[in-house]
Amino acid sequence: MRGLVFACLLVSTGSAVDNKTLINPLSAVTTPPALSAAHNGMTVPAVASMTTLSPAQKALLDTCLKPFSGTNTTCFYRSQKCANSSRRLPYATGPDNATVVDTAAAFAPSTELWAGLLVFLGILVGAISLAQVFMLIRKRVYKDKDSIASAFDGGGSISGGLTASTIVAQWTWAATLLQSSNVASKYGVSGAFWYASGATIQILLFAMLASQLRVRAPGAKTFLRVIHARFGPKTHIVYVVFAFATNLIVTAMLMTGGAAVANALIKNCPVVLASVMVAAIVACHTLIGGMGALFYVSYCCSAIILVVILYFLTQVFYVGSLTHPGMGSMESVYNAISCLNTPDKYGNKDHSYNTFFSQSGLIFGIINIVGNFGTVFVDQSYWQIAIASKPRQVVYGYLLGGLVWFAVPFGMATSMGLGYQAMSSQAGRPLLTDDDAGRGLVPAIVAQELLGTQGAFLVLVVVILAVVSTASAEVMAVTSIIVHDLYQIYFKPFRRDNDTNCCVLCGKARGRMANPVDKCECISKTKCKDCYYDDVTRTQRKHTVPPDFKCAIHGDYRRYMEVMDRLKNWCLILCSFALIPLTILLDVLSIQLGWLYGSMGVVVGSAVIPISLSVCWTRLTAEGMIAGAVGGCVAALATWLGLAARNPNGLSASTFYQNTGEDFAMLGGNLVAILGGGLICVIVSYMTEPQMDIHEIWSFTYDIDNPLYPWAEMYQTELGLTDGNKLDNRPTFQSVYSTFKTTSWLAIIVSVSLSIIMVILWPAGMIGGNVFSLSTFTNWINLVTAWTTLAVVFIILAPAVEEVRAAYGAYRTMKMYVDDMASGQQLPTADVGMEKFPDVVTP
Repeated sequence: MRGLVFACLLVSTGSAVDNKTLINPLSAVTTPPALSAAHNGMTVPAVASMTTLSPAQKALLDTCLKPFSGTNTTCFYRSQKCANSSRRLPYATGPDNATVVDTAAAFAPSTELWAGLLVFLGILVGAISLAQVFMLIRKRVYKDKDSIASAFDGGGSISGGLTASTIVAQWTWAATLLQSSNVASKYGVSGAFWYASGATIQILLFAMLASQLRVRAPGAKTFLRVIHARFGPKTHIVYVVFAFATNLIVTAMLMTGGAAVANALIKNCPVVLASVMVAAIVACHTLIGGMGALFYVSYCCSAIILVVILYFLTQVFYVGSLTHPGMGSMESVYNAISCLNTPDKYGNKDHSYNTFFSQSGLIFGIINIVGNFGTVFVDQSYWQIAIASKPRQVVYGYLLGGLVWFAVPFGMATSMGLGYQAMSSQAGRPLLTDDDAGRGLVPAIVAQELLGTQGAFLVLVVVILAVVSTASAEVMAVTSIIVHDLYQIYFKPFRRDNDTNCCVLCGKARGRMANPVDKCECISKTKCKDCYYDDVTRTQRKHTVPPDFKCAIHGDYRRYMEVMDRLKNWCLILCSFALIPLTILLDVLSIQLGWLYGSMGVVVGSAVIPISLSVCWTRLTAEGMIAGAVGGCVAALATWLGLAARNPNGLSASTFYQNTGEDFAMLGGNLVAILGGGLICVIVSYMTEPQMDIHEIWSFTYDIDNPLYPWAEMYQTELGLTDGNKLDNRPTFQSVYSTFKTTSWLAIIVSVSLSIIMVILWPAGMIGGNVFSLSTFTNWINLVTAWTTLAVVFIILAPAVEEVRAAYGAYRTMKMYVDDMASGQQLPTADVGMEKFPDVVTP
């Protein structure tokens, strides 16, 4: 605002001030000079002393000296020269002929309601179309579209590229796009980096656990099944509660951010309408295609999000803007940001946004690192991605997925966070109130100011895509737990008293304990000719009701699976539309996205280390698992609330969110959760005895299997098996481990090395430096842009190429299988096509 020039003239001493000289608030207030200035035709009377200032003029002076909330006294601009050279937006005129600087105004939406609804409907149609494409491929190529197994693992052999794209979409929350920009607008370049690196290492390190799960429990559909097999029902139930809590908190953050942006960007858009549309999109495509459809939708979501982020980067740093001539080049953005001071409380070096040395930024980085472990390691949706791939593909997918995802907050926060401060510098005021910035509206205001309606539209699209892709994964995760961990174990197991070493189909012994005289001889559905005839009959039926299964071996279990499939459908619908009341409740409570983001690690972080140890440490006990999770959670909550209570007004209703959201309270709670939970778990485990022989532990996890599609059949190429279709012919743990030993060690070495680089070596090298010069700033922006560009290229090409190759290979394999099945029964060959089979075929 031009009025800010007058304010800064008031506090100057009349002498020339260079660009590095900071205004002294105390000297400015004590002896303001007598000045008479004309600004845009408005004459401001001369002021002789502080006592002669009118209230409006005092407010003007305070605005210059205290532009931030609280007791901060740092000037908005770093020097008189900055104030004179800044291009200010329209300003308001106050009483007493004094030109008063605008304060941050409430954000005004620019997208019409009908346009916003078209965005939702377009995404809905696109998601349904992708789900139909996936089901068509499963039907025509893989011949398993009606399998509940493929509904939760996408077929079990998803390519590494598609795994990476799904990780990118699933780990891109609304908070990733919104809060990362807010953090960068507060702490500067360090905020963007700490958000990106602090949330990338969890994905990189999870590659180790994902590979261990696929080696040590290849038939498990949830990580909770491993806990049940090793530690029994009590421990299992405890971790089911933690898993549900994680899904609830993550979903709450997704819907809070998505509803806030929809409500802020779309005119007259109530929160209820936005939540209903998101629920409809999630329910429709997951109901049609299950986990496989989620992979396809996630691929498109991640590609679109990264392309839009790259577009924002080019608009802020490379391409000029008619509405904001000061934007569009790295030099202009750098100069605008260099004119601003950061608040004292952030502890930035030289009060600069262009520095890595930021005390609050570092504290946020630690909270970000610690807190995010819980939302990955305790969230079934990330284990579900691992379950959908083989060991080599899952390691490749998670490592590359983490590196690609790094570009999402890195690029978004750098462009929007720094762009926000550059625009604020040009405007002479913060563009948003603290509340609006906390709601995640920094990208919205920057895009809207820079690109107009188009910018707001793009922000709306990427946020909705982020919410839809992640909410879908959370709904699938909750449904998977209900079906596999509650219904299949406790409510209605196929064989309630079945020994884990006995075949679930025939009840006879198998494997290491089997008697050769009375031994299981069942085979998988893939090689069963009776099941083949059942599939043909049901595919070519003329009536709505399909005929019953005739296979004597698999018929009963396939009926049981159909019941589970119907349960899965109902769970998907109910969980999807449960998003609506959850979103309304959060809106009524006015819970901020930043508070939810920081507190989630306090609640679920104690389960991180016990869950990690459950798939790799044989000495772990049930008592250690329970004590670690529950004890760590209680200690974390006590620490968090205790530190918050030390602040003014303690835990009173009026200051609860403010005090519990304070940096040190969040940091203490998160650290106690993850470290305390792990320490208690290890100590108690050493104090108690394991429930089973440590040499037999992984044999029990190997018993987790689907008799229709045994895991040995999927691994038979890698293991060199010739009869992996026989349920009794299960390979030993040593044979599987030795086959994938190189993959497991690769995951450990690469993930740990990359994590050390990202959170220790890289920032350590940057923190010791000075405030960025223009050349350093230019190199930094070029690095961000290059990383984002490579991520865009990879995420578009790699999944598409690998999926086409996989589908073609599966088509050739299935063609050989159909030919083999038909050759001995005088049936039409696969060349004729499935539609040419007779209506009823009897063995």
